[in-house]
Amino acid sequence: MSQPKQITLTDLKEWISKETKPIVEPIRNKGANVLKEIQERLDYALDSSQKIFENSEREMQKTNPKTYRFARNANKFAHSLSEALKTVKVPEQVDYKSLQALSNDLEKTVTATLQMRAEAYPYITPYFIFDRRKLDVMIKRLVDIQKELRDFLTTKYAKARMVEDVSSMIDRLLLAINQVGETQKQRLRVEEREKMLQQELMKTQQEIANIQGRAELTELNKVEENIKGLREEVKHSLRYLQKPFFKLQSLAQSGNIAIPVDEAKKLGDYLNDPFEALATEEDGYPTLKNILKKVEEAINQGKLKLKSTRLRKAQEQINTVLNKASLSTLQKSCTETRYHKNQLLTSDVVATFQNKLVGLQERLKQFQKENEFTISRVKALKDEHGKLHQKIENEKKDLEKTVLQLTGKNIQVILQA
Repeated sequence: MSQPKQITLTDLKEWISKETKPIVEPIRNKGANVLKEIQERLDYALDSSQKIFENSEREMQKTNPKTYRFARNANKFAHSLSEALKTVKVPEQVDYKSLQALSNDLEKTVTATLQMRAEAYPYITPYFIFDRRKLDVMIKRLVDIQKELRDFLTTKYAKARMVEDVSSMIDRLLLAINQVGETQKQRLRVEEREKMLQQELMKTQQEIANIQGRAELTELNKVEENIKGLREEVKHSLRYLQKPFFKLQSLAQSGNIAIPVDEAKKLGDYLNDPFEALATEEDGYPTLKNILKKVEEAINQGKLKLKSTRLRKAQEQINTVLNKASLSTLQKSCTETRYHKNQLLTSDVVATFQNKLVGLQERLKQFQKENEFTISRVKALKDEHGKLHQKIENEKKDLEKTVLQLTGKNIQVILQA
């Protein structure tokens, strides 16, 4: 078997045109003749319609009672028919798309014309006999040419349509190749952006690590860890009082128990953040003790009710706080640690470093977000690039197969000149 002829994609249209000229040219000449014939028959039909329009106008001007209504119907029919015929536009060029559009338009117009004729003739008869006969001949000729065009498209124009399809396939292939190039350029730009973001991420992370490694911030972090532990410890020490505190607050809000404003506020603090509440109490936590006394009083009065097990544990915890100073050491630790933290936070050095740290962390988030987007974009472009390559390969094979069917010659399309 002989080796396939190699032809570059950019030269293929010209080669196809030369190879198929002996086949396609006669077909297109025939198509041009058909178009010319269609235009002539449309013009003749319009002339016939115009003749009825003019004759009916003259008859209407006579105002003869016997013929006026028939003339008016004929006039209206001729006008509608002319408008319908004028909608058909015969193309100048011969190609499948234009011929198919013309065939569809012509078929619709012929159908509409026959419908109008059937509806109008009973109301025109017996007048305008010669005009109607002439028009019927023109309509018959339009019906015939419409069928001829349809048959021409479905049979004789097949080879010419294949040539046009090849041209369209070449255009699609060129477009896909161009898209591959553009996708590759986009991918390179995004990959460059990804490299830059990686560098910025590493640089920002290093700056954050350097600041976090400063002694002042290291100390602040240690204090924060201590506060975290103390917060859990306070919460644990008051764990059986949370329910009584909540019920006491509800009783105070409903007016069933009177509580001073400062104690009510502190009660809310012990519910929201027991560590902060205890750390900001005076030594010996007198406000907490007053609150616990009111809890005891409400329990004794039967206003504050708890389940037996919860009640026993709450009373035990109240007793240790009121009578055994069980929170003294914990309060001292909380107060001192909180004070130490505030000292560090009000330090100019720590404040400066913290501001820098906040700014760097915000910048890091932005870089990370953009980096995630670029990674996703690179993947999408890689996928698109692969799909385009596959599309090009498939269309190239289809093109070579179609050319073989059309010319009987085996070719190999070279995508790049």
